Amino acid sequence: MAASGDDRLHRLQHRLDGSDLERERQLAPHDAARYALATRQADPDDLLRQLHEGYGADGAGKIRTHRKGSTSSYQPATSADWQSAPDGVDVIQDRDILERCFPSFDRDVATVLHIRRAGDISGQQLGSFMLERIRANDGTVIRGRVVEVSRAQNFKLAVADGNDRTSVTAAGPSIGNIAELLGESLPVVNVFQQKIAFEDVHGVIGRQMPFSIDLDGQKIDWTAEERAVLAGDPASRWLTEAMPGSIHCRPEGGDRGKWIKVGWAFNTTPSVPAADLPLDPNFPEIVLRGASRLNPGLKAYYDRLPSRLSHYGGYYTMTRENWPLIGPMKMDGAYVAGALSGFGTMAACATGALCARWVYGEALPEFARSLSLARYDDKPLMQSLLAGGNKGVL
Repeated sequence: MAASGDDRLHRLQHRLDGSDLERERQLAPHDAARYALATRQADPDDLLRQLHEGYGADGAGKIRTHRKGSTSSYQPATSADWQSAPDGVDVIQDRDILERCFPSFDRDVATVLHIRRAGDISGQQLGSFMLERIRANDGTVIRGRVVEVSRAQNFKLAVADGNDRTSVTAAGPSIGNIAELLGESLPVVNVFQQKIAFEDVHGVIGRQMPFSIDLDGQKIDWTAEERAVLAGDPASRWLTEAMPGSIHCRPEGGDRGKWIKVGWAFNTTPSVPAADLPLDPNFPEIVLRGASRLNPGLKAYYDRLPSRLSHYGGYYTMTRENWPLIGPMKMDGAYVAGALSGFGTMAACATGALCARWVYGEALPEFARSLSLARYDDKPLMQSLLAGGNKGVL
């Protein structure tokens, strides 16, 4: 079973030795206990309501609010050991704390939600670890390409290496294609998203800055002349209009690294996955100017991004409500584990464990049906999921 999400992001276009960034990532200690959601709302009632709903009865003990004048016990993250971090979330609304602990942030930011037990997982190392465990337990990794499916009970997949095998697959952006071979249709689309990573030669982002997400919508920071030119062309006018939030920026490579990563999943148009990824050469400048709203120091790179830059992208496979699909399909013996959009690495292990329970007929957790195709028969649940405007795509 293949993982998805960031695992599906393939580095394609480089203006550097492409191994440099990956080498820094693998050798550096991975950050943890660093996840910050920023907004300019002084009283983000909807956001805090969602936070309390998520924690339920535990919210009172795990959501700590720090306002000006209150006695604050807030401590910034100082260690990459997530297990030593306090549980829960710190809601920071004290200007002194914000300026001391998040010095690169826009001074208009009024609230930061610091998720304490969160951080970075190397998809490459996680995948390698999984393969090692498979081999250690007498498993065999077989590489091939599905070219035909025999539609019978206990179906077989004809793999391009010439052998027929009974299989369960999680094919990322290709899960819809596999379903079609089975005579089924999955409610998924593929949406192409892009990111950039570059060497922070000016040191504008502190190495201690968390993985930071600007929750607020915005308009991109163009000059008046640039805005007029863009607005005058129907193909680029959208770049002068209101844009969604959730742009994110983070240091890459640990405390001793020099790289930063920036992403903005603003694309909402489904497309058919292609080997030749449709990278937009204008994306680096677009995402840079968007990210400068939360971290104004990034303006130093306007129109002059460093030569050591990686621009890459991949397909987010997602359902309309952006919940994954894990469990049985209509055909007996067929299972799906996919539609993990941008959270594939984070959800990979839990997805595999849950799918295995379905396959082996073991006891299922209460939420299992809600993550399977069966949820589409639950009208109240679907109405609730589709009523939300923000799908949490990063």
